[in-house]
Amino acid sequence: MKGLCIQLSHHNSILFHSRRSTRTAYKNPTKFSIPYFSVSSSSSFPKISCIASTPLTTEVEEKLTFDVDEARLLVKELQNVFKSGKTKSYEWRVSQLKSIAKMLEEREKDITEALHKDLEKPELEAFISEISTSKSSCQHALQELQHWMAPEKVKTSITSYPSSAEIVSEPLGVVLVISTWNFPFLLSLDPVIGAISAGNAVVLKPSEVAPGTSSLLARLFEKYLDNSAIRVVEGAVPETTALLEQKWNKILYTGSARVGRIVMAAAAKHLTPVILELGGKCPAVVDSNLNLQVASRRIIAGKWALNNGQACIAIDYIITTKDFAPTLIDSLRRELEQSFGQNPLETRDVSRIVNKYHFSRLLKLLDEDKVSDKIVLGGQSNEDQLRIAPTILLDVPDDTEIMKEEIFGPFLPIVTVEKIEDSFDVINSRPQPLVAYLFTNNDQLKKDYVQNVSSGGMLVNDTVLHVTVDGLPFGGVGESGMGSYHGKFSFDGFSHKKSVMYRGFEPDASVRYPPYTPQKQRLLKALLSGKILAIIQALIGWF
Repeated sequence: MKGLCIQLSHHNSILFHSRRSTRTAYKNPTKFSIPYFSVSSSSSFPKISCIASTPLTTEVEEKLTFDVDEARLLVKELQNVFKSGKTKSYEWRVSQLKSIAKMLEEREKDITEALHKDLEKPELEAFISEISTSKSSCQHALQELQHWMAPEKVKTSITSYPSSAEIVSEPLGVVLVISTWNFPFLLSLDPVIGAISAGNAVVLKPSEVAPGTSSLLARLFEKYLDNSAIRVVEGAVPETTALLEQKWNKILYTGSARVGRIVMAAAAKHLTPVILELGGKCPAVVDSNLNLQVASRRIIAGKWALNNGQACIAIDYIITTKDFAPTLIDSLRRELEQSFGQNPLETRDVSRIVNKYHFSRLLKLLDEDKVSDKIVLGGQSNEDQLRIAPTILLDVPDDTEIMKEEIFGPFLPIVTVEKIEDSFDVINSRPQPLVAYLFTNNDQLKKDYVQNVSSGGMLVNDTVLHVTVDGLPFGGVGESGMGSYHGKFSFDGFSHKKSVMYRGFEPDASVRYPPYTPQKQRLLKALLSGKILAIIQALIGWF
């Protein structure tokens, strides 16, 4: 899920929502440019610059920038609100969660329209993957919040008898959520739900690459939520840079590993902990021992019906045996035609590519000399509509860009091996993915896959659905991220687990205090050993 990848030319057109004011900046006709980042270390904080692509025109009347001073003031205001204790109460947290639930019910149409404007997401896909999932997350938090907030009792040892102990979950303070563009509503709201549940003040920085959703989130948060403690800052690289200069109590970032390093470097300057939800090349191992039709449909659901492959949990490539590959390709061809028709560029059941920059980036992957002749299905595109047909490739060389970088689009390379077990080495030779998929009826293969393949998450005989289970953490490992959230893991991710022990003044054993006589030493060692017989013997010697 790639966020943080647009820069505003001349630092224009940002919408900053604060308790003090709501301001929209306009000046002369100018252009946005949709780029990727490059990093310069010419100062204490990495400066982020961009390589421009897609132009979008806007009217700008007056220049108002959200700079470091504005960001510092914003954080200070939120710190004061947090210190007042307002966000810590159960009542405040529940009131905000109920307001989010109300917002989701009342503004479903607006959310769907914004997602269609940004990505042309099909209405049903938008509802299932963004709106319904957000509703479920909010309702789960409301149902479980009292339980989550309750102190967790912990057993104490004989050395501290009599005593009691517990773990108290306390909010961290003022947190920053930097979301991304491919699921711009869900991936903004879900972390915010966790941060509010934990009792924090929150700043959300939505992705400017999905401007319709970003603008809607700013308006909805201002209308439905407590703006003294929950804010939205819109903008691009300059605004994000200003935010990252500040000291936060935690940062959650969703996007690329490249920008994740920038976020982590900024956080390290203040010793700020981070949750990084990144991505990587998520493999799907397809065995021949399976229900092929069902597997093919679920592969399609986890690739093209998932924002047209523009998802960090989308299947990036398939591994199967040389003998089974033709059978698998024929099955995928049939099911793709069944799903999207004979001309998939005309279907409206698939999202478009987000913008011209990413459209060009994807076509460049196909245009590479050693790639274009490996296409076995699809490859058609329509630049005016930003649409690319589902495309399958067979045995693309490992040294090509499409096999080295996360595709984040509708291309699906198939890698072949002699034995299905050889797929483990293929996966483990690459950085750890966010999720690894397996399709098989072979129970031993399932066990071996779980034991020998390292990934953020894993799903056997389906795609994507593991992220809908509230009891499972969602997060990466290694290059695919650190930390996790979803359900209670969101609450825990934005909480400090404080250790608390309680003791009275009686009784008070003199054995723990100097001078340490031989008798005291024997009794203390016996107590620390926890061996009942040794303790009894030491006590007999004491008396």
